[in-house]
Amino acid sequence: MTDVEIALARRAALGEGPTWDPASGRLLWVDILASEVHAYDPSTGTDTVRPTPQHVGAAKPRASGGLVVNLRDGVGLYAPDGSFRWLAEWPEEGCRGNDAAVAPDGVLWAGTMRYDEAPGGGRLRRVTPEGKVTTVLNDVTVSNGLAWSPDGRLMYYVDTPTRRVDVFQGDDRRVFAHVPGLPDGLTVDADGCVWVALWGGGRVLRYTPAGVLDRAVEVPARQTTACAFGGPGLRDLYITTATVGAPADDAHAGSLFVLPDAGQGLPSPAFPA
Repeated sequence: MTDVEIALARRAALGEGPTWDPASGRLLWVDILASEVHAYDPSTGTDTVRPTPQHVGAAKPRASGGLVVNLRDGVGLYAPDGSFRWLAEWPEEGCRGNDAAVAPDGVLWAGTMRYDEAPGGGRLRRVTPEGKVTTVLNDVTVSNGLAWSPDGRLMYYVDTPTRRVDVFQGDDRRVFAHVPGLPDGLTVDADGCVWVALWGGGRVLRYTPAGVLDRAVEVPARQTTACAFGGPGLRDLYITTATVGAPADDAHAGSLFVLPDAGQGLPSPAFPA
């Protein structure tokens, strides 16, 4: 079995949110606490950095070019020329944006959390391309991984301290899998398997559509944060990591890793705004 490789040696404080952008052929990812959006080009090995005005929990491509970003105080839009405007604002003292994802219908789901991780201090909201905001969950702690099944009927979701992955089907919410550790970001492949990174666990776990653990990928950095398929044909699994909370001797903490030919990923929809 192919081993995990270092795609990009970095010392990201809190690397997160990898997303493949097919228009540019680059992997978007963020360093939340450095207020940076990164774009990694696997064909050249280059990584370009865009600073953001606030801590940035996630960055996703827009259909018109540019980015939609989940910032400390709400969701903003970058145009292709780099200009910025707010789409929706919700400043809350002591809170910031965390993971976010674009649903198959084009709506952005954006999570928040408190900096002190106080229980129930986070939210999960839906934001339309027109900027209409709906709060879906009020009482979450660390709103994290979001992804949909191949047919778009199921949404997988993580509130990290619960140590589980939940699945939504319409208004129905149930436990998909109890996780041996702290689940962070996740992705779903073309077979409907759910891949979830373990914060503090140095691993990415794969669960079958029935919620059965069937694979564990060891990562040479303890603070694994999120994963996404990218590269030619969406065959390579990229994994972000962090230096926050990592042991002093963790030489590769904060790097971007890749597991070549890990499976078949699903394309991520661009935000229509």
